[in-house]
This record gives sequence, structure tokens and C-alpha cells, in this order.
Amino acid sequence: MRIVFMGTPEFAVPVLDALVEAGHDVVTAYSQPPRRGNRGKTAPSPVHTRAETLGIAVRTPVTLREAEAQAEFAAWNADVAVVAAYGLILPRPVLEAPRLGCLNVHGSLLPRWRGAAPIQRAILAGDAETGVGIMQMEAGLDTGPVLIEGRTPIGRKTVGQLTTELSRMGARLMVQVLADPDSYWPVPQPEQGVTYAPKVTKEETRLRFRLSANEVDRQVRAFHPAAYFEFGGERIRVLGVEVTPDTGAPGLVLDDRLGIACLEAAIRPVLVQRAGRGVMTAEEMLRGFPIPAGTQL
Repeated sequence: MRIVFMGTPEFAVPVLDALVEAGHDVVTAYSQPPRRGNRGKTAPSPVHTRAETLGIAVRTPVTLREAEAQAEFAAWNADVAVVAAYGLILPRPVLEAPRLGCLNVHGSLLPRWRGAAPIQRAILAGDAETGVGIMQMEAGLDTGPVLIEGRTPIGRKTVGQLTTELSRMGARLMVQVLADPDSYWPVPQPEQGVTYAPKVTKEETRLRFRLSANEVDRQVRAFHPAAYFEFGGERIRVLGVEVTPDTGAPGLVLDDRLGIACLEAAIRPVLVQRAGRGVMTAEEMLRGFPIPAGTQL
């Protein structure tokens, strides 16, 4: 098929690779414009970088709402547009331009977790399972009918692990659908069970010890590797924790092994990272950077 691909983050890269490996003609890739990174340098998105490596022309419009951008999109004469975490709203002229419309790889079991951060929100909410669906896009936010979906248990997976799994699953399902599109009928989403997954903010990544220990554990996994607490004017990232039955005032350091009381039970960081340093065990950090029992975080 003649395909226009639209995606931005690492989640979308396996989908692009799968389309190329399946022999489809990916005529161009649309991606978000290069952004300024943590060190102040402007860098292209993962999809942008991968598409160029594959010899695919890349387009990075700021918006698709203008007539000129819509005309350029239509001029590709695509059979279908494949979308995976692109990040821009697709106006109706874009949605209707390809012969088969626009198909989206969405990382949740719709209608649960429509929106920008479905994987993080599923972990935070304590969902037992999540999945990925191939959705026929329409004007609403992730409201279109679903052609096929796959499921997986969440367990104790981090957002990175789950994102990789769902991305690969979505890539397989998209290739499967495109191999015989007439065999997949769009099924409207249920009207009940709709939830929304807003974009994660930096403020959310600070650990909230006034939650239960299980909820703090979910914060660590959902925001991995960015979840943190502060001590001595420094941010300490927490990359993994154990939940323990210990109790105390929320945020109180309970012992010399960095047990931290939560609203219910306690957590004990297993892997941590100080600013400008590598990942280490909490025991290794405490040897040179003690956080005494009785400290209130």
C-alpha cells in the first residue's frame, strides 16, 4: 500500500519499521518539529531520525489546519495514513484524504484512557490489564471505531517496558490489518467506561507520600525514570521500590535503609539516582549521602 506515516516518539518507531519490513510504500513521514532537549540543543524526534535513516522524506509542519498543508497532504495520494502518537490534531480534510482514511495505533483498551498519556494513566490507576487498538480515526479525541485490539497484563511493568510491549504489539496488529483490510470491520466504542488520559506534568512526577505505598509504587513505575523526592536541596530520582508493611507519619524516614512511610504501609527505594550521577542502589547512595531515620521528606 501507499502509506503516509504520522508519528513522533519512540513508541511510533516500531510501527514505522514494521510497515517498511512488510513491503509497504511509505511515501513520507510526518512528525513533530525538532524540539529543544534537556541540554538546550534542538533535536529531531525519534520518528524523524528513523525515517531519514530509512530514506523516507520527513515533513514537520507546526499545524495541519491551513489549506496549504492540507493540500500538500492530499497530494501524496495515499491509500491510508498510519498514525502513532503523532501529537497534532488531524482536521477533517486530512482524515478524509487517504482512500482508506487514517488508522491510529492507540495504547489503551478504548474507550478507557483516551488522550495523550494512556499508558501512564493505566499504571497509575492500578488497572490489571491494558492493550493497544487499531482505530479508524474521526474528528473526536480517540472516539473512532476499533478494528482490532490486543491485551496484556500490567503487573509490575514500568511505563518504558509497557510502552515497548504495546508498540510492538500495535505494529504487528497494524500490519495484520493492512494485509487484508476488508476482513476487519470497525466496531463502535461503547458509550460507557470512557476515561481520559491527560498529558503528564512535571509536578506529578514528585512522589506523594500521603498516598498509600501501593499508589507511590505505581507513581514510580508510571513516571519511570523521572519520579523523585527532595532531600538536602537535591532531587533524588527513584527508579524502583519495594512495598513494606511498616508504618509511620507519611514521608517519615523510618530506618537507616531508607524505608519511607506512606499513608498506608511504606516503600523502600531499591534503585535511585542523584543529579548528575549514575543509577545506583539505595544502599550505595546512603554510604556517601546519608538520609537519617527521623527525617521528614
